[in-house]
Amino acid sequence: MRISGLLGVGLDGDDGHRRITKGDDFVLVGGSSETHERMQDTMIRFGEALERRGKTLQEAEPAEVVDLLRESQE
Repeated sequence: MRISGLLGVGLDGDDGHRRITKGDDFVLVGGSSETHERMQDTMIRFGEALERRGKTLQEAEPAEVVDLLRESQE
């Protein structure tokens, strides 16, 4: 099994703004300003971690993707 893309959904946006961020391998939608920014930061760190390993999202094993996402949130 391979992962072709990631979807981040923020559920705490109640200010009427529609927040959407698209990347090559991900889409982030919703959330408060703070939550959406945190999702963006996580995806930046995740992309950098993949790059350091010399891999694309599609080349990474699912367990590796999960581990990198967890590390990127810290």
